[in-house]
Amino acid sequence: MTGQDFTTTLLVDQTPNQAFAAISNVRRWWSEEIKGCTEKLHDEFAYHYEDVHRCKMKLIEVIADRKMVWLVLENYFKFTKDESEWSGTKIIFDLSEKDGKTQIRFTHEGLVPEYECFEICRDAWTTYIQISLRNLITTGKGQPNATGMPQTENEKKISVNG
Repeated sequence: MTGQDFTTTLLVDQTPNQAFAAISNVRRWWSEEIKGCTEKLHDEFAYHYEDVHRCKMKLIEVIADRKMVWLVLENYFKFTKDESEWSGTKIIFDLSEKDGKTQIRFTHEGLVPEYECFEICRDAWTTYIQISLRNLITTGKGQPNATGMPQTENEKKISVNG
């Protein structure tokens, strides 16, 4: 699957420590409605967006300032035939130094073009990583889903069409 998994990369001026701290603070860049812990190895947390998407994640690898991996334990999509498409996939944040900056490579391993949700999920992850997470790292303020409020244009479309 490698090579077809969804990946996006960003480069920031902040230190790996600052970037890692922001990634760990999932409520400030993905959703304010995250339930559970999101920082240490074996932490588990749940995400939900209305009745459209919910998932449960477990941190299966945490190397401070270098790498964080979430395993999708459970997933539900209201808008796909296979409601559990993400189940068993991994969400990976790799941090490295590049030209005096911090590079963050985000990979959703297992999110592949064959998935019914691929385009919607690709667009949503791109917004969360390239805009919300980047802003959290660089300005201290992300744009997570607010409680009960859609964040991305795709989520708005899903809630109308779903």
